[in-house]
Amino acid sequence: MLSKLATNVYHVPKVIQLFQKQISHTFTKIPVIFVKNEPFALKKIVKSFRLTAVCLGSTLSAFKCISLAECKKKKNRLSSASDGSIAQYHQPLTWMDVWLIIKPYIHYLILATAGAIIVAILNIQLPIMLGDVVNVIAKLLTNKSQTSFNELNPFAGKLLFLYVAQAVFTFFYITCLSIMGERMAADLRIQLLQKLLHHDMSFFDEQRSGDLTERIVNDVQEWKSSFKLCVAQGLRTFTQTGGCVISLYLNSPKMTLIIVAVVPLVIAIGTFCGAILRKMSLKVQAQNALASNVAEEAIQNIRTVKAFAAEDSEVELYKTEVEKARIMSERLGAGIGIFQAGTNIFLNGIVLGILYGGAQLIASNDLTPGQLMSFLVTSQTIQRSLSQLSLVFGHAVKGWSSLARIVEILHLKTEHNLGSQRIAFHSLFGDIVLDNVKFSYPARPDKTVFDGFSLKIEAGKTTALCGPSGAGKSTIVSLIERFYEPQDGKITRNVIGIISQEPILFATTIEENIRYGRPDASDELVKEAAKLANAHEFIETFPDKYKTVVGERGVTLSGGEKQRIAIARALLKDPPVLILDEATSALDHANEQKVQEALSRVMRNRTVLVIAHRMSTIKNADCICVIKDGKVAEQGNHASLMKLKGIYSALVKMHENDSVP
Repeated sequence: MLSKLATNVYHVPKVIQLFQKQISHTFTKIPVIFVKNEPFALKKIVKSFRLTAVCLGSTLSAFKCISLAECKKKKNRLSSASDGSIAQYHQPLTWMDVWLIIKPYIHYLILATAGAIIVAILNIQLPIMLGDVVNVIAKLLTNKSQTSFNELNPFAGKLLFLYVAQAVFTFFYITCLSIMGERMAADLRIQLLQKLLHHDMSFFDEQRSGDLTERIVNDVQEWKSSFKLCVAQGLRTFTQTGGCVISLYLNSPKMTLIIVAVVPLVIAIGTFCGAILRKMSLKVQAQNALASNVAEEAIQNIRTVKAFAAEDSEVELYKTEVEKARIMSERLGAGIGIFQAGTNIFLNGIVLGILYGGAQLIASNDLTPGQLMSFLVTSQTIQRSLSQLSLVFGHAVKGWSSLARIVEILHLKTEHNLGSQRIAFHSLFGDIVLDNVKFSYPARPDKTVFDGFSLKIEAGKTTALCGPSGAGKSTIVSLIERFYEPQDGKITRNVIGIISQEPILFATTIEENIRYGRPDASDELVKEAAKLANAHEFIETFPDKYKTVVGERGVTLSGGEKQRIAIARALLKDPPVLILDEATSALDHANEQKVQEALSRVMRNRTVLVIAHRMSTIKNADCICVIKDGKVAEQGNHASLMKLKGIYSALVKMHENDSVP
């Protein structure tokens, strides 16, 4: 049966027909197997259990509708899927991945497992004790003496002990699971962020930030919750079911064999339903991440949204993605609901069969009232266990899907190890040489930016890069900073400072933004750096001064103020190599003068690489390189390049003409 399922798991109608045929076959053969030579009363018992087959066929028919609807939805979703999905980088989730994640906390899992098993064993004992109590009560109905009543005392004491022990061990294993789950989730989030931050820029060019944060926050939370529930309920369910089956067999082997005969079929149906629900759950999570990304982008780019009066269009776009997620989630919920409802109807049918069959056996003196009570309570324990198993199954589907998305990131391999080889600090006072570099952006591999590019940046001097837009100036900075990786090179980023055209500040205080490059710097050093960067004066005008929170990306500050804080940050770090990436091109004349004055202090006694469109900012550079079409077209100081009357001379004249009012 299971081998047929494995080969046809993706052919939903075929598998459902196979199950429905097997259901009919199983319930037809039960009388032949177990009742061939039994009395007529037992044949009646078997017929009562046949009624439960109806719910299995109905469940599969309903599930067929859900699964086929999801198959159709899958086609629509794939038509708009992003080519930059992380899924293209990874291998499927395996049990070894699960083991590696839970291994550091295995001692908590062992303790929780032991506690859950003890609770399950205690739950098995309770129906037996209740059966003994019923037998004593039945005896009291015929003999109302004090002696018969006193027989209840030991059974009541044992029941009380079982209830107290059950409560204690329940607290124990749930606490162990809680500690394990929280520590596992915290470590996973740290690992995920560490993995992402050490990945190269080409990866982020192809991914959406909303999807990445969704994995770190929501998927880890879903995995943690599902794991705790599955371990807590799953262990109890399997242990109780196994123990209760043994207890049932000791009470009435005939009815027990009839009940157990259909269990493998229920497990096979659960396996099949799980394969479909897992796929549905993965797509629901992916769609939720896409909807989150739409909202995140709208909030991050709120100024652009308002500038273009695009609020309604952004809301409409978000509404569309949320609606898709809602529909997919409702289908997933319906699938889980059908599975749980079908399981409950099936189990309730078993209880009905027990009552009917037990009455027949009592009438024939094959069963005592206490045994029937014990059998019924035990079977209801199995019913609750299997009902919980259907809930566990739904959570397991979501948890497995979430873990698969988490492991996708953990499986990612970086193109290079940023921490493997670092140039010694003293050696950075030498020249920086780019020799015969070949490079194209990973997102655009067909477009070559550099093919045999060479450049020498002399130590202790200021080298300026200029040229038309798109010539490759900023790409040179990206290569030196190791944002992208050419064929060869060694890491120098930890001792390089950068001040870009639009410096990025963090949503924290001014003080912490300046201290970012040197976390151990004192308050005095922070203020000294701010003074040298011409930032101290405007910082002191704020009510909270250096404790002022600048907002996301420094949104509460002007362009000139952000630049001066970025300069203070570079000054405090005191790097031997400094990169100025069009640091003043977006500023007005007044702010540019203040920033230039601060930059002149920063540039002293350092190797400086300047990239600028304004020719006035690079006239005093020791060496000016004109970049065109991925090559160094001209090189020299300002005077020598003006004499050439080439590209640089034309750029200077163009800038002078543009500056004339």
